[in-house]
Amino acid sequence: MARERMSDLTFEIIDARAEQYAAVPTITFRLRVSEADARPIQSIVLRAQIQIEAQRRHYAPAEERRLLELFDVPARWGQTLKPMLWTHATATVPAFEGIIEIDVPVTCTYDFEVTGAKYLHALDDGEIPLLFLFSGTVFARTGSGFAVDQVPWDRESSYRLPVRVWREMMDHYFPGGAWLRLRRDSFDALHRFKADRALPTWDAAVEALLEGAATREPA
Repeated sequence: MARERMSDLTFEIIDARAEQYAAVPTITFRLRVSEADARPIQSIVLRAQIQIEAQRRHYAPAEERRLLELFDVPARWGQTLKPMLWTHATATVPAFEGIIEIDVPVTCTYDFEVTGAKYLHALDDGEIPLLFLFSGTVFARTGSGFAVDQVPWDRESSYRLPVRVWREMMDHYFPGGAWLRLRRDSFDALHRFKADRALPTWDAAVEALLEGAATREPA
């Protein structure tokens, strides 16, 4: 198998949709792959690191309050508002010449221990500025057989994901709710609190705790 210089590949995210029938919350991104010389590509084993470029959008006052935990007060955002890793994705690009479009599914979490989930939950509307950083292995047909090369390290694509797509997805999988992970001992204590007071739901238990904390706050 010969190793030859590969033709110029470009990658562009052109659309996104919330998946309705996946086993876990998933956003499917539509990816356009182009090969400038229309050289026959056998396949690409593609990887993408997806970053949130948090500094590339405006935030409403309510969003600023929710982001306090992540970025501190807005007066410090010049230092604290930086790109953050959201997630990783993989895909296999099938054989093509010139241009091909494929779906890239990206599974998402609503775990509020994860920084990306905290950030996305804080947004009301507008767009989420994303940056896809691509890598992977390219297999191409040549006159003598196949050539193998790596996706150049500088291949990337920016995409502004509408917040409504994220919310549609989470509303579909967690209608009217959110997901919070607790330590086992914290959960056991909350379970005892709920059972001791014969509270019907977890929401009722948390509401009772919040009401109790509010009454103990100093005037």
